[in-house]
Amino acid sequence: MSNLSVSPRTAVTPQQLLSEQVRRILAAPVYDLAIETPLQPAPALSTRLGNQVLLKREDLQPTFSFKIRGAYTRLSRLSQAERARGVITASAGNHAQGVALAAAHLGMVATIVMPTTTPELKIAGVRARGGDVVLHGDSFPHALAHALRLADEQGATFVPPFDDPDVIAGQGTVAMEILRQQPGALDAIFVPVGGGGLIAGIAAYVKYLRPQVKVIGVEPHDANCLQAALAAGQCVVLPQVGSFADGVAVAQVGAHCFELCRHFVDEVISVSSDELCAAIKDIYDDTRSITEPSGALAVAGIKKYVAREGARGQTLVAIDSGANVNFDRLRHVAERAELGEQREAVIAVTIPERPGSFRAFCQALGRRQVTEFNYRCQPGKPARLFVGVQTHPQHDPRMGLLDSLREQGYEVLDLTDNELAKLHVRHTVGGHAAPQTQERVLRFEFPERPGALLGFLERLGRRWNISLFHYRNHGAAQARVLAALQVPDDEQATLPQALQAMGYAYWDETDNPAYRLFLG
Repeated sequence: MSNLSVSPRTAVTPQQLLSEQVRRILAAPVYDLAIETPLQPAPALSTRLGNQVLLKREDLQPTFSFKIRGAYTRLSRLSQAERARGVITASAGNHAQGVALAAAHLGMVATIVMPTTTPELKIAGVRARGGDVVLHGDSFPHALAHALRLADEQGATFVPPFDDPDVIAGQGTVAMEILRQQPGALDAIFVPVGGGGLIAGIAAYVKYLRPQVKVIGVEPHDANCLQAALAAGQCVVLPQVGSFADGVAVAQVGAHCFELCRHFVDEVISVSSDELCAAIKDIYDDTRSITEPSGALAVAGIKKYVAREGARGQTLVAIDSGANVNFDRLRHVAERAELGEQREAVIAVTIPERPGSFRAFCQALGRRQVTEFNYRCQPGKPARLFVGVQTHPQHDPRMGLLDSLREQGYEVLDLTDNELAKLHVRHTVGGHAAPQTQERVLRFEFPERPGALLGFLERLGRRWNISLFHYRNHGAAQARVLAALQVPDDEQATLPQALQAMGYAYWDETDNPAYRLFLG
């Protein structure tokens, strides 16, 4: 194979770059190990959106992810000497399983460096396929740096998870199948984006053969490295990356990938975690399969695109890229799916503290289903209700509920998009701070693993009294803590520095209305 460089300093035209990458895709030997996955209609979602939605079922690969394509393509092209020295890679899980299986198939030793936050299912999947797992660091960049050091020390070949022409070529075979399986109408292909290998390969092949078909990337709003790079015109490093969609929790798009994407990707859409949860449910409803958060990105992107563009009668393909999700994480997914689908509103309502007020409020709701209700009496004060109510984005939208209650004289605050309310307050309503208490209310996030809560408390130390604390392990990759600290006036100025020294992401929620209404 040619070693054509894609460095911006090299005088390579976009068309030359495209031709070379397509040549690699056509020669990729993926079917020695991978399978051709079906392009499956999603009838319920199609009817709801008014477009034909097709799911490219990469979750049906032997490793339950498309990553086996790129991993096998890269390993199959190693020399005998390189194979004898073994391979090393870094991955949050799906590429890791692909490398482990490909190495076993080719008779090679594979060492896989994975972040300590990697779901146990993916770690077990790597070990079951013969990979030697090394857990290092809280995020992919830490694991990557360690893997590169190990490769240098051991003389092993490092196998990039995405930023490599052969890896990109293997992933690009997904597009080869899509165009063969859908030779007729095809308006757009929606692709999950992490480091960019999958979308780079798909964009290259599609734009070479059918340039009129849009290629649209989809990223989590808190891990949108390609969107940021396209806006800046160069690769950028995100200062912080969310880990809910751990399969795409990447801070910087690959250089090779970006060179292809900046020429051949039409746009990138970002979606929220709640929208991902709703998309997981959409895929389940149509296929009875459970997709990991990163695997549902494309469906979430289609829904956002259709709502934005008012698209009707189009044929839209979503890459269902993987199904490696810990079962216990589904608790969190189920909780947030209704919010992401706009089928639940979370509201704070003030009512008079007198007999019959609660019944009158329920009458005001009409026949709407109450999903949650929290209340605590405060003698001498109006009653504050924390309420969840079922809504419907078309037939009974959230704004209709809010307007109806306000027209009936109720003071209503919409908390549906308030993270403090959704993560903590709904589970802690029941009391207020003691009079004259000087509380600073803080929300923390840190990697969830055994001993993480104890480690957090030890870092927090004993300097300030804790007057409120809420932690709930619901299967997510990130632990989430709400804590109120009693900080004297003369120490307020030193608090930010002390919090930053802990090394955790945090938000000061002291003025959040959800806290003020129910806990302050």
